[in-house]
Amino acid sequence: MGMDPKSRPCRSLKNAYLIVRPKDVVFKNQMPKISSLPTKISCSFSCKFFSINTPLFSPPSAPPPPPSSLFLHHTVLQPLSSMAKSLSNIPTYFILITFLIDLIFAQPNDVLPHQLHTLDIATRLRVDGSATATTSRDFGKLVRQTPAAVLYPSSIEDIISLLKFSYNQSSPFTVAARGCGHSLRGQAMAPSGVVVEMTSLKPSGAGIGIRVGKNNPGTAPGFYADVGGYQLWIDVLQATLEHGLAPVSWTDYLHLTVGGTLSNAGVSGQTFRHGPQISNVYEMDVITGKGELVTCSKDMNSDLFYAVLGGLGQFGIITRARIPLQPAPKRVKWVRMLYDDFSAFSQDQEHLISINGGLDYLEGSLITLHSPPNNWRSSFFSKSDYPRISSLLTKNGIVYCIEVVKYYDDLTSHTVDKELQEMFKGLRFLPGLIFTKDVTLVDFLDRVHKGELDLQAKGLWDVPHPWLNLFVPKSRISDFNSGVFKDIILKSNQTIGPLLVYPMIRNKWDNGMSAAIPDEDIFYSVGLLHSSGGDDWETLENQNKQILSFCDKAGIEIKQYLHRYSTKEDWMNHFGPKWKIFEDRKAQFDPKMILSPGQKIFNSI
Repeated sequence: MGMDPKSRPCRSLKNAYLIVRPKDVVFKNQMPKISSLPTKISCSFSCKFFSINTPLFSPPSAPPPPPSSLFLHHTVLQPLSSMAKSLSNIPTYFILITFLIDLIFAQPNDVLPHQLHTLDIATRLRVDGSATATTSRDFGKLVRQTPAAVLYPSSIEDIISLLKFSYNQSSPFTVAARGCGHSLRGQAMAPSGVVVEMTSLKPSGAGIGIRVGKNNPGTAPGFYADVGGYQLWIDVLQATLEHGLAPVSWTDYLHLTVGGTLSNAGVSGQTFRHGPQISNVYEMDVITGKGELVTCSKDMNSDLFYAVLGGLGQFGIITRARIPLQPAPKRVKWVRMLYDDFSAFSQDQEHLISINGGLDYLEGSLITLHSPPNNWRSSFFSKSDYPRISSLLTKNGIVYCIEVVKYYDDLTSHTVDKELQEMFKGLRFLPGLIFTKDVTLVDFLDRVHKGELDLQAKGLWDVPHPWLNLFVPKSRISDFNSGVFKDIILKSNQTIGPLLVYPMIRNKWDNGMSAAIPDEDIFYSVGLLHSSGGDDWETLENQNKQILSFCDKAGIEIKQYLHRYSTKEDWMNHFGPKWKIFEDRKAQFDPKMILSPGQKIFNSI
């Protein structure tokens, strides 16, 4: 597209290079004024940091380009040799100029400040296609948003340096911390900004790793683990087990980073008893959007502590968390019971979570033709169990399953079965359809990873995952079953993947934290964990929209988890009375809105 350089403003790019072939011209920012250029230039380009590996044609007096210079790749439609003729007082082989063209197509934040390459972190900042492509996708495989650069920090100070640099710019660039990339819709992406690969801290050895300690007298009882925010929960488990200890609250999938789950909530079948993972943190080290490293807890810098936990990465990057530990059990009794009636299924779940000191884990799920008894979450049932389950599916279309676990060790091995029998009295599962396994603690907690490895081997893991995760009030869970499970899902006959539905207790959550949940004392976590073959994900996504529309029309006041909101109004409705506090905390800890743009709360993408 042709345009007059005088017709629009340009801003200066220090050491901007136009790389061309011989007989064309090389520009560097030493020409006096852009007004001396020909009136019309047609070009297309992209601007990135990049390491120049090919020799440049330049005069002997010109210094070589810096290692990480701004590279402007142009396809020039009007021969540049004609430009040289019009500038007869300039050498044929090169023209040194101040040549600003990044605003022809780009917005101000599309190009990182050139001064960034002068920082110590420049050698750990990559802009090559491999790095940016990897961080432009996530587990969901539904969106692609390319960053301008990716930082592979070797120390916490690298992240502080990056954030301070951005904060001090007149036009800051956005920054997103990325753990394992397990977000679903680009929440951990930073289009045209910088993605920080947190897991690169682990091999560098510069972080704190995983350290087990004992609380001081007069503080919280027992032991704790100081854990780098970039550490995986599976590594936390293995490290603490060496001391005979373990955290108490988990997610179903352990190959996620500590900082990632604490930025959301961290829920699973232990949540009814111990609360989500965010309710099980003593203190944290956090780098705010100002580039300040702050230690926070309920008693120290508490505003930041409560903001960050469940704060969706909006207030800071978690570099350390202190997690409470308890003596670790050695084994678990793992039981599943089948139902054909939703009312009995839900009421029995609510009864079981009300038993003091009872179960250690409880989740409910649905079995359908497209969500079979064994799936990637676990292979629990034996082949001999399938005929009875298939018969139920043929008859009812849906079979409901309660899955429970009771921990035990050497001291309780002789009583655990009796305890379970006592708890199961009066339950209304189908006669004879109760199944039991006995496994190690690690085998149970890491069960999903085994399914992941199996799907990876078959090429079925890295596919689109149009998941829908909701919190549904107890008073409306029966309506949700009728309108969603029995109507939309069963009739559509297209849902592929596990379907979870299990209760949580509100008073196990700290209302001062950022996470938003339904107002009722008991609410259900619903997870529709779809997997797509690749081309059919939009069909599943349309089904998700149909479910959300049904809830809206039926007046079911759901809260989304692993959110998919895209407007400020959606977020205001989600947080409700917490919105003003959330907004104020953003202004306090990330006033320039640098952090986590992919959540689409304060940043328009």
